[in-house]
Amino acid sequence: MLVTGASRGIGRAVAEAFAQGGERVAVHYHRSAREAEELAASLPGEGHLAVGADLADADAVHRAVDAAAEGLGRLDVLVNNAGVFLPHPPLDTSYEQWQAVWSSTLATNLTGAANATYCAVPHLVAAGGGAIVNVSSRGAFRGEPEHPAYGASKAAMNSFGQSMAVALAPRNISVATVAPGFVDTDMARSVLEGPDGEAVRRQSPFGRVARPEEVASAVLWLASPGAVFASGTIVDVNGASYLRS
Repeated sequence: MLVTGASRGIGRAVAEAFAQGGERVAVHYHRSAREAEELAASLPGEGHLAVGADLADADAVHRAVDAAAEGLGRLDVLVNNAGVFLPHPPLDTSYEQWQAVWSSTLATNLTGAANATYCAVPHLVAAGGGAIVNVSSRGAFRGEPEHPAYGASKAAMNSFGQSMAVALAPRNISVATVAPGFVDTDMARSVLEGPDGEAVRRQSPFGRVARPEEVASAVLWLASPGAVFASGTIVDVNGASYLRS
């Protein structure tokens, strides 16, 4: 199985959860080669590897997916986890910055995931089927006023996942999505440790944010054979901090 953005945070927890369950894991990274290689070497079991690619580079994505499938011997699970979370509030951002952030965010969060999916599908078909799990966000539903491109990219990912669930079911490939709220990762640490951290934790009646391992548990289930009929679903992992009908 291949996890994008797996050198830290949610992706790292997902890689560890699958390896503990006996899966061979390809750990994708963009710039954190050392961290990815160390993670692959530390996972339980054998046959894990690290693969690098800038997800905004379509050719690099194709090479990385093929390298993962070749190195693992097969590819039956893809987890589209990698993403960027860049601030660009509309009232405090220059037009040039606005364009740059939208371009970068959509290229990684949406188009990169779509390309990884496209490249992975032939390998999943060759394996007799499998699963794709996308990591979206609570922000896709409630909005991200300080990070509008991020919220839009995740809303589009939700729609993309549901489209693929219908398209790929005849090939025995399930596609589902998890939508976390705040998670205790490096990406969120500046907020969680800042002046608004306590207010963020109070958004959930549990009085805390999610742990990466809790998101990984949802991903692990959605990728399992027992969850095939959950294909097309979007699972909220936000501690009841945002409830949608």
